[in-house]
Amino acid sequence: MRRRWRQHRHHTPEMDITAFMNLMVILVPFLLITAVFSRIAILELALPSEGDAIDQQQEEVLVIEVIIRSDRIEVADRGNPPVTLARTAEGYPLTRLSEEMQRIKALVPDKTDTTILLEPDIPYDDLIQVMDTVRSVRLRRDGVLVNAELFPDISIGDAPAAQGARP
Repeated sequence: MRRRWRQHRHHTPEMDITAFMNLMVILVPFLLITAVFSRIAILELALPSEGDAIDQQQEEVLVIEVIIRSDRIEVADRGNPPVTLARTAEGYPLTRLSEEMQRIKALVPDKTDTTILLEPDIPYDDLIQVMDTVRSVRLRRDGVLVNAELFPDISIGDAPAAQGARP
């Protein structure tokens, strides 16, 4: 009896992980197939610095600004009065903004940069919609819809105080 007890005492049991490995073989591909891969869209912006502003004033006469206010959008180049597009109950007039940007692009076809200035309480979604409108336009050419480039190089900043507004 003693011999049998000692023989069992020195015997180490082996772990059977076959069932676990089978589970992993099934589970890993299933998790990979059902995983949701998110799509991240990145908008590249150029944030102006003081040196850029001085160089821009010396080199270029035309600086296009799109100012987003809570009740309107103003499109202007420095030195000319702004074109005001009033906000309606449906939102900002993005179609009219696109038409205005196309008009400006026809005047200066080589220009690719613009500045979008916005008031502090403008919703992010409105900013993105204006940026998309300023960046490109969908046109029909030869029966096919194509994206035409307007002003893809966008800088953003804070809007100046509105004329007649209280500080």
